[in-house]
Amino acid sequence: MYRTHTCGELRIDNAGQTVTLAGWVQKSRKLGGMTFVDLRDRYGITQLVVDAAALGELVEKASSLGREYVIQVTGKVVERQSKNPKMPTGDIEIALSEIKILNKAQTPPFTIEDVSDGGEELRAKYRYLDLRRNPLRKALELRHRIAHEVRNYLDSLNFLEIETPYLIKSTPEGARDFVVPSRMNPGQFYALPQSPQTFKQLLMVAGYDRYFQIVRCFRDEDLRADRQPEFTQIDCEMSFVEQEDVLNVFEGMMRTLFKNVLDVDIPNPIPRMSWYDAMDNYGSDKPDIRFGMKIHEITDFVHGHGFSVFDSVPYVGAICVEGAASYTRKQTDELTDWVKRPQVGAKGLVYIKVNEDGSIKSSVDKFYSADDLRKIADFMNAGKGDLILVLCGEKRKTQTMLGVLRIEMGNRLGLRDPFNFAPLWVVDFPLLEWDDETRRFYAMHHPFTAPKPEHLELFNSDRKEDLEKVCANAYDFVLNGTELGGGSIRIHEADVQQRMFEVLGISKEDADYKFGFIINAFKFGAPPHGGLAFGFDRVCALFGGQETIRDYIAFPKNNQGRDMMIDSPSFIDSEQMEELCLESKVGKA
Repeated sequence: MYRTHTCGELRIDNAGQTVTLAGWVQKSRKLGGMTFVDLRDRYGITQLVVDAAALGELVEKASSLGREYVIQVTGKVVERQSKNPKMPTGDIEIALSEIKILNKAQTPPFTIEDVSDGGEELRAKYRYLDLRRNPLRKALELRHRIAHEVRNYLDSLNFLEIETPYLIKSTPEGARDFVVPSRMNPGQFYALPQSPQTFKQLLMVAGYDRYFQIVRCFRDEDLRADRQPEFTQIDCEMSFVEQEDVLNVFEGMMRTLFKNVLDVDIPNPIPRMSWYDAMDNYGSDKPDIRFGMKIHEITDFVHGHGFSVFDSVPYVGAICVEGAASYTRKQTDELTDWVKRPQVGAKGLVYIKVNEDGSIKSSVDKFYSADDLRKIADFMNAGKGDLILVLCGEKRKTQTMLGVLRIEMGNRLGLRDPFNFAPLWVVDFPLLEWDDETRRFYAMHHPFTAPKPEHLELFNSDRKEDLEKVCANAYDFVLNGTELGGGSIRIHEADVQQRMFEVLGISKEDADYKFGFIINAFKFGAPPHGGLAFGFDRVCALFGGQETIRDYIAFPKNNQGRDMMIDSPSFIDSEQMEELCLESKVGKA
């Protein structure tokens, strides 16, 4: 055996035992006549010691060890004279009798420590070294634990884990597909699945009433901290269910994960909020409810006072930031510049301060009396020391901007503790979104989402105003301002599905070409069904208290979609191009 124990296993109870360990040299140091080596593996670190009085060959080997050398050692477990309470193995050390160098190592390009001196790009290039660091090891262990708990929970409820294909048909409706040329079918392409949506519905038609898989999905879209071109979903579907059944099952799953993985109890039941209330009060369909600072409409308070900025728009909204009246002019000017950034999109910012002495000061008090401002403050329950921030414009756009500002103020005031978990179901989404530019409706979720049964009459109307009122039988699971999962009850009736295609402007020919296989399947007895998918990478990151998902993926891509370690994507040779009937336009006029 290369080892009898791991480097995180030995304790004072093992004192006197002769053991063999194997691992990587974390660091080596000499103190007086002693050489100390920290040996690391996935399980922890154990201190090794070689006395200068030992055999000369042993001392020489110990002195030659460099960082990240792979070694095997044998020795006796002894009690440390200078104990380290910060290490699980800190009460013992191994007095060595033998050292075997299994593999020498070059000096790594950055330190393999919890806090490394390597930049993000350098660590991405040497990802296999970065993965030796404790934070990434713990992240991947957490990912494994969550996957294990998910499988156990769903298995206990008779779900079957069934794999679906990776090479499918492109149905470009939403994000861009990654496409794969087919050598055996020249000029034709597979697409990599953005989700197994149609396949899980076909499994319901096939009679597999409870399906799941922890599945890889692909989307060719711009990246950010919580996005990767390839990502993982906990994908689920159920037959003979209504919305309440789905929410109860997966609320139970999340409650189990929080308890078994983090030993955290979340609310039972988890609160629910309509999409309309979420937008009106938080300016987001994924609201962070860990803190207040709700949006208030103050249009009626500010119209008609001669301030053209407010008089010329249909909506004026505000948030009250507790304790921020101490903001200086410099700070409010900086905040005004912040909301003007393209990421927010506001044209300016108005403030109202309720000072500690009760007086009120505003950036627009030229147009509004103290009484006018007092009425706004009272309406918003603003007390002494509070700061009211005001934006205006078209209703939904302004609410969204206020929602972004609200999150920024929550960050600045330290109100978003990553380990204070506030889950929420958002329900009753609009079924359709109207786009003024293309003059057509788009599905807010996807074309297979069912309308609420009570809204079928509106759904069959030809009036745009009626269709905009139709609610989807859909739901999102939101945690701390992040959408962790979403799903819906699906359309299972052919006439309702045909109506959905009509509303979306998808012709019968296009529908048959893109979705003919599922339309035909529904003719053979499709059960009522619904489900949802959780973003597995996001679940792992939030459970770990992080916003970025990269550390929870073994080999992630950077913001340009590149794998810095293997230098991918890359060009393929002319022979492969010819086999695939492809021609590159890169570098051609």
